[in-house]
Amino acid sequence: MSTRNPDAHLPWGTTARAPWAVEITPERAGWTYAGLRVLSLPQGGQVTFDTGDEEMLVLPLAGAATVHCDRLRLVLTGRASVFAAVTDFAYLPRDATVTVRGEGRFALPSARATRRLSPRYAAARDVPVELRGAGPASRQVNNFCAPNAFDCDRLVAVEVLTPAGNWSSYPPHKHEEDRAYDDGRVEAELEEIYYFEVAGGAPGDPDGPVGYQRVYGTTRRPIDVLAEVRGGDVILVPYGYHGPSMAAPGYHLYYLNVLAGPAPARSMACVDDPRHGWIRGSWADQPIDPRLPLAGPTQGGA
Repeated sequence: MSTRNPDAHLPWGTTARAPWAVEITPERAGWTYAGLRVLSLPQGGQVTFDTGDEEMLVLPLAGAATVHCDRLRLVLTGRASVFAAVTDFAYLPRDATVTVRGEGRFALPSARATRRLSPRYAAARDVPVELRGAGPASRQVNNFCAPNAFDCDRLVAVEVLTPAGNWSSYPPHKHEEDRAYDDGRVEAELEEIYYFEVAGGAPGDPDGPVGYQRVYGTTRRPIDVLAEVRGGDVILVPYGYHGPSMAAPGYHLYYLNVLAGPAPARSMACVDDPRHGWIRGSWADQPIDPRLPLAGPTQGGA
């Protein structure tokens, strides 16, 4: 189910184009910078591709791989699933030819890049893991490619795990313009992609468990989405407030956020919907959900 803006909700399989199970280019999304591909490899599988004008990551969702780029061999240990562990990953620069060999499912977040950085490996142990919110708004954020955690030209990416029955991406927030407010708040202009997986389900299973995602706009820039998402589904957020992301009781929810924008300095600056920002103040009197962290060690939180 979804309400209006149906192009914002892209179920698993609807953007597939060999060799990609999911292919979201800036052109497909109708914007300029952010992209996402998902690669499914059988045992002994191999794919070779060019990055073109995009920088990319190879992020194991389930499985392990070896990545060859610029005469480097980067071995990814990976993980059994997004709910099992934090993973290592590889960075791929623009204007590179890449070969990925392995077995499993791999996300390749991307962004149009102006600088060509070096390909490199990032270890799982170096990923900052944050427990954010409290009570039923508790969630885990793996800040593996946040601006202060890993260097890229424009690409920003994080993972969020929401325990069953909880809400994340809450209070709803937006980042649709570069702006400094009189009250000291700062907002960055960012395009954003949400890629979902749901515990107990598999991408492409029409009878699998579900979660829900809300996106809504302002009078000046209307957008109205309430989508029922299954594993492998994508939500595009060109602008507007997004949140909550809702995990159904009984089913943990995962999403990969991919963000990119025009500013030369990477940022995740956002502003809350003023009607709901007060919720943050209520967290001081609530404990973090004891089920967290769902995957991997915690290295500080907020």
